[in-house]
Amino acid sequence: MKLGIIMDPIQGITVKKDSSLAMLLAAQSKGWELYYMEQQDLYSLGDQAFATMQPLSVRDDTNSWYELAAEQNSPLADLDIILMRKDPPFDMNYIYTTYLLDHAKRAGVLVVNNPAALRTVNEKYFITQFADCIAPTIVTQKMSTLLGFIEEQRDCIIKPLDGMAGQGIFRINHDDPNKKSIVETLSANGSMHVMVQRYIPEITKGDKRILLINGEPVPYALARIPAEGEIRANLARGGTGKGVELSERDRWICQQTGQRLKDMGLYFVGLDVIGDYLTEVNVTSPTCIRELDSLYNLDIGLQLMNSLEHIKNTHAD
Repeated sequence: MKLGIIMDPIQGITVKKDSSLAMLLAAQSKGWELYYMEQQDLYSLGDQAFATMQPLSVRDDTNSWYELAAEQNSPLADLDIILMRKDPPFDMNYIYTTYLLDHAKRAGVLVVNNPAALRTVNEKYFITQFADCIAPTIVTQKMSTLLGFIEEQRDCIIKPLDGMAGQGIFRINHDDPNKKSIVETLSANGSMHVMVQRYIPEITKGDKRILLINGEPVPYALARIPAEGEIRANLARGGTGKGVELSERDRWICQQTGQRLKDMGLYFVGLDVIGDYLTEVNVTSPTCIRELDSLYNLDIGLQLMNSLEHIKNTHAD
């Protein structure tokens, strides 16, 4: 197999935590050839996509974890699998990259995740496709509707639909004197859609990241527990990670979502679950592989590569 990866600069990753590196190490262990690309390296001529790519080798070494060979201009169609692992923001450059990857997919390359599905799935809004799995939730730009929902639910979380790493998330109560100001700010005075959800008090026990491979869950999750005095559990915001086994409710949520995601070509997904409720569907560059591998002596990267190899071979047939 020839595996290409599109990611942020590899020299800037955190070796002990980087899920993309875990995938690359697993692919290399299978004897696959690795090729490295950044978003700006891709281009198209006519209906064909190309990239200035570099052969890559990797090591699990915090001092020296990668080696790149000379650049070469090659069709993306020369690759068997492409991992789209560019981190958010999900901006127009990201969307243009998915257009380029559409050409590769049409040429027979297995693109993970499916570029069309990456455009379709807003990681926050897509939970509304699974109404039985979520807490009371509203998405609108109309300020009076937002304020009415907050008054009805009493204790809520409000967040932008394009945020990441906990940015722009507020807890807001019905009697908060700053309520209108927060709603005005996040909705840009009623010109931008935002999401409001009933507050889930189980956040104190952690925001669980559940990884799905081809629609099936890894049996353990990383519960990210907020720091003292914080409502956001993101590790980037000072949260701490704790390994937990999936609960019966977690598995039920996976059953409700897994087949749909698999059918869309979303082969590696991170579900975020707080208490009994699904809160996000992460499809761009889900993380937490390294943490779960370390806690439970797993090799999630290898499990994913084996699954992708099977998918690729099955589609080839």
